[in-house]
Amino acid sequence: MSLHLIERMVAEDEGEGDAVVCIHGLGGSANTFGPLLPALARQRVLRPDLPGSARSQRAEGALTIQRYVDAVLAFCDRAGIARAHVLGHSMGTIVAQHLAVHKPKLVRSLALFGPLIAPPEPARNAMRTRAAKAREGVAAMQEIVDQLSQVAVSSETRQKNPLAVAFVRESLMRQEPEAYARSCEALAGAEAAAVDRIACPVLLVTGDEDGVAPPQNVRAMAERIAGARALVLPRCGHWTPVEKPEDCQRALREFLASVRN
Repeated sequence: MSLHLIERMVAEDEGEGDAVVCIHGLGGSANTFGPLLPALARQRVLRPDLPGSARSQRAEGALTIQRYVDAVLAFCDRAGIARAHVLGHSMGTIVAQHLAVHKPKLVRSLALFGPLIAPPEPARNAMRTRAAKAREGVAAMQEIVDQLSQVAVSSETRQKNPLAVAFVRESLMRQEPEAYARSCEALAGAEAAAVDRIACPVLLVTGDEDGVAPPQNVRAMAERIAGARALVLPRCGHWTPVEKPEDCQRALREFLASVRN
């Protein structure tokens, strides 16, 4: 495995084969995609921690979706990636959509987990409120973690998969409060990509208990993207790769095998 450091953004680079770039969501990291690695065993997998998140938390200044897009593009350029499958989770799916619209020659396909085009206004307000809460410090972050670990995963995950719940908690707990607050503001200010212009193959995966990317919204999103496939996983919340890794691996293998360009 190689480790890249580009303008305070840390990224992992491992394997050989077709390139796959993984873009995590709010409160996530490169580790969000760890459960999917068995499906990517013959690929070159590149997993950045976005500016402001995890090992890249020392990034300075305001964070925006455009800054994330620019950071991923700089990373791909440094790593010599001219064409890649792009995976995204949650906020990372918005970044991935902008990449597909504005850099279509780079993006071979999109596999988006817990996808959304942009947050609705109530969610934007909630993100701004959460940002203010995070700035109160570690104790306030603990309250955020406790709340999200209850609502972001499914009831079955909470009851039967304590390791998945622990993973989500650990991912959130490792975020630095001020950097996490700025990440929340990036999501609150997210602008929708022109998804009707996406021309590459697209897979959309959500859970039937995902409150961020509810099935009806994901199906409507699929209708706006030519040829997009939507998959709804039963008894699953928003952290699809972590809660249902085998199902996500299977869907990802089948999807990538179908991409010919």
